[in-house]
Amino acid sequence: MITIVLADDEVLLRKALAKLLPMEAEIQVIAEASDGAEAAKVTLRERPDVLVIDLEMPGTDGLAAVATIRQTRPDQTVLMLTRHAKPGVLRRALKLGVQGFVSKAAEPAHIASVIGLLHEGKRWIDPEVSARAVVDDNPLTDREVDALRLTSEGYAVADIATRLFLAEGTVRNYLSNAMRKTQAKSRHEAARYAREHDWL
Repeated sequence: MITIVLADDEVLLRKALAKLLPMEAEIQVIAEASDGAEAAKVTLRERPDVLVIDLEMPGTDGLAAVATIRQTRPDQTVLMLTRHAKPGVLRRALKLGVQGFVSKAAEPAHIASVIGLLHEGKRWIDPEVSARAVVDDNPLTDREVDALRLTSEGYAVADIATRLFLAEGTVRNYLSNAMRKTQAKSRHEAARYAREHDWL
């Protein structure tokens, strides 16, 4: 029996999967969550074999929830459900160690079989998800992304330098490069542009 936590803000879909997945395989839904913060809390408490989590959720999204879980449970197996994997999202998820990606439009039988594969230690990315995400149009370097992400969280240049263990001048260089690449007039505008294009 594979135990799972099911996290999705769409109640109808979550409830349907909670009923259908156990009918497709030896799967037991031990808890449900309606947002990322709740998903992290429930997963750390229940310690499921597999966390099945929606990528797009209000507040704390799926990636942020997985990042939180990883701090305490670095080996937690994660299957991410998504409608549209924009360029950059798949890469960020893989960096976080997400083992599986399935389209939310997939049949419950397919989702159940992927849960089984992940539980066996394998990985799975739906072809349609990887096809959409393979076009990586992000011109920013990892360091430029780090600097913009902290900018979007409201940190000043000095704070960003401290957090990234860099000199302030270096951070300013990263930010000005990012502004040039995004054709933005300010670092905040560059951060907003990068977030809208899902590069952060």
